[in-house]
Amino acid sequence: MTRSTAHSVANVVLITAGVAAAYVVITTPPLRRLAVTGLRWWLGVAVPAYVMAEVRDAWEQSARPA
Repeated sequence: MTRSTAHSVANVVLITAGVAAAYVVITTPPLRRLAVTGLRWWLGVAVPAYVMAEVRDAWEQSARPA
């Protein structure tokens, strides 16, 4: 088996596993609620933290002489 074939097989296996996991989460109500809660938490914490870091970087770069 060549390296590119091995990469292709691994990609297909990972995609299949991801689709299967997504199907189980979507079709099982407790898992779906858990996923939605986790998504809300991530959006409430990670996104504002990212925006704050970008604003801080922009602020620091605006103070540098050209």
